[in-house]
Amino acid sequence: MQYAVAYALSSAAGLRALFALAVASLAVHAGWFHPPADLAWLDSWPVTIALLVLAALELLADKVPLLDHSLHVAQSVLKPAAAAILVAGSLHGLPGPALVSLVVLGALNALGIHAAAASGRGVSTSFTGGFGNPIVSLLEDIAALGLSVTAFLAPWLGAIVAVVVGIIAIRVLVGVRAMLFAKARANVGD
Repeated sequence: MQYAVAYALSSAAGLRALFALAVASLAVHAGWFHPPADLAWLDSWPVTIALLVLAALELLADKVPLLDHSLHVAQSVLKPAAAAILVAGSLHGLPGPALVSLVVLGALNALGIHAAAASGRGVSTSFTGGFGNPIVSLLEDIAALGLSVTAFLAPWLGAIVAVVVGIIAIRVLVGVRAMLFAKARANVGD
C-alpha cells in the first residue's frame, strides 16, 4: 500500500508540487501519513499553513497567462524535489539503496508529468493565445486534488488514477512531438 501512496503522491506533485505537499502535511496531522523523523517538519502547523498559502498562490498564479509559463520553468526543479520528499516520506522503511532508487523514480515521474503538462500548456497557448490555459490549469488542479486525497483514502485507486494520468501525459507528449515535427516538415516544404 505504501508504494501506491508514493506513486500517487509523486504523480500529484508532477501537477501541483506545493498542493501535494500541503495535502501530505494535512494527512500527517490527521494521522493518515507517518513520515520519518527527517520529515517531521510536515507535522508542524506553521509549515502546514505556509504550504497551504503557497499552494493557493500556486493555484492562482497558474491561471494567469504568461505567469503560468514562468511558474512552469521554476517548477521544473520544485516538482521533482516535492515528489522526492513525498516518496521518501511514504517509503521510509525501505533499505537505503532501494529507497534512493524509488525516490529518484518518484522525482522522474513528477518531472515527466510536469513535462507533459508544460507541453500541453504550450499547445493550449499556441491554439488559444493563452486564454485556454486557465481551463487546462483547472483540470490539472482537479487531477492533483484527486490524486493527493485518494493517495491517503484509497491508495490503490490513487495509484490507478496516477497510471491514467501518466498515460495521458505520455499521449500529450507524443501528440506535441508529432505536431512539432509536422510543423517543421511544413516549414521545410515552404
